[in-house]
Amino acid sequence: MSAWSNGSSNVSYSNFLLVGFPGLQESRALLVLPFLSLYLVIVSANALVIHTVVAQRSLHQPMYLLIALLLAVNICVATTVLPTMIFSFSTYFNRISLPRCLFQMFCIYFLIVFDCNILLVMALDRYVAICYPLRYPKLVTAQLLAGLLGAAAARSTCIVAPVVGLASQVRFCRSHIIHHFACEHMALMKLSCGDVSLNKTVGLTVRIFNRVLDMLLLGASYSRIIHAAFRISSGRARSKALNTCGSHLLVIFTVYSSTMSSSIVYRVARATSQDVHNLLSAYYLLLPCLVNPFIYGARTKEIRQHLATLFQRAQLPAPPEKPQSLLPT
Repeated sequence: MSAWSNGSSNVSYSNFLLVGFPGLQESRALLVLPFLSLYLVIVSANALVIHTVVAQRSLHQPMYLLIALLLAVNICVATTVLPTMIFSFSTYFNRISLPRCLFQMFCIYFLIVFDCNILLVMALDRYVAICYPLRYPKLVTAQLLAGLLGAAAARSTCIVAPVVGLASQVRFCRSHIIHHFACEHMALMKLSCGDVSLNKTVGLTVRIFNRVLDMLLLGASYSRIIHAAFRISSGRARSKALNTCGSHLLVIFTVYSSTMSSSIVYRVARATSQDVHNLLSAYYLLLPCLVNPFIYGARTKEIRQHLATLFQRAQLPAPPEKPQSLLPT
């Protein structure tokens, strides 16, 4: 049922208006260009590295395929949020139904958690590669990799589904205006009538448990990896192992620091304006999508070399066509 006229608890809104930056409504069209530029950079940078991994047979190895998958998830995260936001800024059409809102919420959170789970699989891959290099080809097979990614997707679904499922049972009677650029869980819960303490508790508990468990697993894996890397006798092999781990750790720091800082500020700095909160949400959603391809493209030697070759070929002038000789008749 759709309701637009009153705030009675006897009705529940089923259509909402997304108001991304309430303080900039009069000049919202000016936001189109920066967010459109950001989206194009994210898609182009991630797609370029993915194309490099797919096109080069020498990069068809678990580590590089996992990097390509991580960057593909980055594109999906940006595509879930930015096109709708840009369209609403340019056309002022920002209405969304409750089912679409919940679907968008599920997609955003699923992709974020799946992104973190891919980082866990990458840590396991590097652990086996560095700690057990001779057994690595036999242990890390295509079947194992597919199974781990399937488990990662299942874990992501199990983490996100309860939060979205509980949100679907809530009645929204306070307002039909969501002061956010996307269907974020806390922004939607502000419109609810009645007790939603269970929703907030489940959402916070799932996020904390998931983050703490991930950090423990990642910390245990990389501590063993770094310890094993320093024991490698060959200086070149040791440097390569540490450089690869450094790239992964930099990506992990970017993903988890942006997520945790956004959560902390959202709950602590309640006096901050809604525009600042929304900007922080965009920061934690889009910063990893923007930074990750540059980290892997610049710090991973094999990918960097193939990218350099690709750019060199693009800059080479086309060979002149040979003039056809005229045969006498």
